[in-house]
Amino acid sequence: MNKSALIATAVAAAVGAGLAAAPAAAQKGEMEKCYGVAKAGGNDCQTASSSCAGTSTADNQGDAWLLVPKGVCERLVGGSLSTKAG
Repeated sequence: MNKSALIATAVAAAVGAGLAAAPAAAQKGEMEKCYGVAKAGGNDCQTASSSCAGTSTADNQGDAWLLVPKGVCERLVGGSLSTKAG
């Protein structure tokens, strides 16, 4: 699954959970890094253990992040606004 599909899935899940503000935040460009929710190979940028985007080695890697609409991250299972151990 590519980065755009992962972001679309996260946004769809948030909207499905009744987070109507998420699409408005995305339209305004208000995004935040969400750690611990990327699938292996689906991270947006380098991590402590991988050199660039798309190179995380495990699902939900604590230092791998995705950009998501502001306010969505902490509502995602495992999502964190800061790097997580593991």
